[in-house]
Amino acid sequence: MRITQGTFSYLDDLTDEEIEAQISYAISNNWAIMVEYTDDPHPRNALWDMWNAPEFDLEPGDADVAMRDVAACREAYPNHYIKVVCYDSSLGRQTSALSFIVNRPSEEPGFRLERQEKADRQIRYTLQPYAVKDPIGRRYGNKGDLAVTRDPAAGQNATPGRDSANAGRDGRSPNGSSSP
Repeated sequence: MRITQGTFSYLDDLTDEEIEAQISYAISNNWAIMVEYTDDPHPRNALWDMWNAPEFDLEPGDADVAMRDVAACREAYPNHYIKVVCYDSSLGRQTSALSFIVNRPSEEPGFRLERQEKADRQIRYTLQPYAVKDPIGRRYGNKGDLAVTRDPAAGQNATPGRDSANAGRDGRSPNGSSSP
């Protein structure tokens, strides 16, 4: 099952050149760029982990800055969903103007629809992702002694957390910083 979230999710995956063109378009509209990732793409999960702080005040021609963040996040989390989110502040608040997935796991198991019958013939439906049968960090083929919770500081400085395939066996990131 292919997860369809964001602007271009019904199209084939975008190439890096197409991603860069969309980022350039966003920068030309003075939108801030942010890269996010998750291994829980449930439709109601709108709060993905931030790879780095949003890139504000990028100049035209600075799409390569955001593309470096995309590439680094892909390297650290190759089996996660990664998306680019573009924020428009022209209304006086940060509003998502554009978001699209730029990386996905090779296998997407999808969701199970659970039906619950209630009183007075009420029926409730719940989506249960098949991927959550594995703990956070071990979904979509990730292996190793991985974190159960995210290290909030890891996302702020673009340091892979313990749930990254790039983290060492001792829980340290490749650059030597530790994650709790």
